[in-house]
Amino acid sequence: MTSVAFGQALSPMQETGLRITTYADQLFTHLPRADQRRWAAAYLLGLLAVSGRKSVRSLAAAVTDSPTASQSLHRFVNSSPWPWQPVRGELTHWVEERLRPKAWTVGTAVVPKRGNQSCGVHRRFVPALGRTINCQVGIGLFLAAGHGQVPVDWRLHLPGEWADDRLRRRARVPDAARPLPVWAHVLDLADSLASRTSTPLPLVANLGEYKESDRLLQGLRQRGHDFVVTVPPTLPVLTPAPVPGRGGDPSALTSAQSFLEASGEVPRSVVVSTHSGSTRLTRTVTGLVRLPRGAHAARFYRLFAEYPREGRGAPVIRLTSLVHRPMDELLQLAELQAGTPRALRHLEGNFGLQDFEGRSYPGWHRHVTLVSAACAYSRLAEAQAADSVETVPLNWLQADSRGTADLLV
Repeated sequence: MTSVAFGQALSPMQETGLRITTYADQLFTHLPRADQRRWAAAYLLGLLAVSGRKSVRSLAAAVTDSPTASQSLHRFVNSSPWPWQPVRGELTHWVEERLRPKAWTVGTAVVPKRGNQSCGVHRRFVPALGRTINCQVGIGLFLAAGHGQVPVDWRLHLPGEWADDRLRRRARVPDAARPLPVWAHVLDLADSLASRTSTPLPLVANLGEYKESDRLLQGLRQRGHDFVVTVPPTLPVLTPAPVPGRGGDPSALTSAQSFLEASGEVPRSVVVSTHSGSTRLTRTVTGLVRLPRGAHAARFYRLFAEYPREGRGAPVIRLTSLVHRPMDELLQLAELQAGTPRALRHLEGNFGLQDFEGRSYPGWHRHVTLVSAACAYSRLAEAQAADSVETVPLNWLQADSRGTADLLV
């Protein structure tokens, strides 16, 4: 720690340290102890400053020459009893106000692990690797604007074997955290986001990525959460009117693909403005359907298919509760889904998502919370520098007018 007199010229590193300190004070405002907020700032600054693997030792070395700093950072993340959900709530508000997200998406982070001591570790087949590995699985909620995505909440997937009391005590898993399928975690994230955002946001996701995706869709409907989701061609739907030339039951059960082929509107071309600022021309077919089973059975949803250029390949079929949105807006929202894998890779490569060295449930949650905060700070700084989005200037990170400031350098 270095004390700098007010009015003295600051180096770029000191200016960054001052801004990060104030940022941490605001995100961790619920913590009564100033030393906890200082170590939060140190951890954030380390995540932003260190290239490559972000061990606790490398984070400490980047911000101070104190020989005990790495131990203090380790204790702050693993042992210091601070709750992470209030921090995520503050982070959600900051991102919502400054990036003005259009939707939220879900990303599944697979973290390879050696041994079986880390909380939630299990054997899992990973399609991207083509093999089964020891890993943890985190489910992240990302607020998505056209220019980027920022994580603001997380769940750690606990497979069935983690109902064992011996494993839970060893990893300090709280009683409320029980083994759940991934789709249930997504619904929990949806409920949490809805409780702390000023404007409801739709979920943009690919249901094909989840086992028992029908349970997720039913849960979203029951809770009244809006969505734009990619669905399989075999999704059962109810036709709202008789199929031309067939007669019969006006609410006949059919598949999504069969409905669009038989009862969809005349195909039309739509000009879509992409998030990079360009435009593209695509061909779509759409129609209103109802869904069998579950709550709000009489409600209509819009089913729409986007066809590849020159008719090559199968169409992508999506379902949305936003039936009154123009088709170009729906297609633009749907594109946000493709940015989530990139956002996850960015977290892994630049902010140490996979570098947590502890084994406990609280430690994992605190680490990913700090990783998310570092990513948000970086994203907001990039947005202002590029002047690519309408944001609040970073003077919201400026220090107050006190006589001295403690800077992390």
